[in-house]
Amino acid sequence: MNNLEKYKECFLEALNTEENNINDNLKYAEIPEWDSIGHMTLMSAIEEKFEISIDTDDIIDFSSFKKGKEILKKYKIEF
Repeated sequence: MNNLEKYKECFLEALNTEENNINDNLKYAEIPEWDSIGHMTLMSAIEEKFEISIDTDDIIDFSSFKKGKEILKKYKIEF
């Protein structure tokens, strides 16, 4: 499984949403599942899946699927 597949899996599992919802255009609060609780569940899933610890500022800045990929590059995760 490559990093993009792992990343998408985090969204699917944490937000319990349909795969067709997961794309670069997806933004925070755009779907009901990605609310504040869903966001923290997602951050936890990403940290666990990639074995990293995401800084608080990055958690706050994590506002979209696309932005998340940019943030994860700081943690040496390439897509």
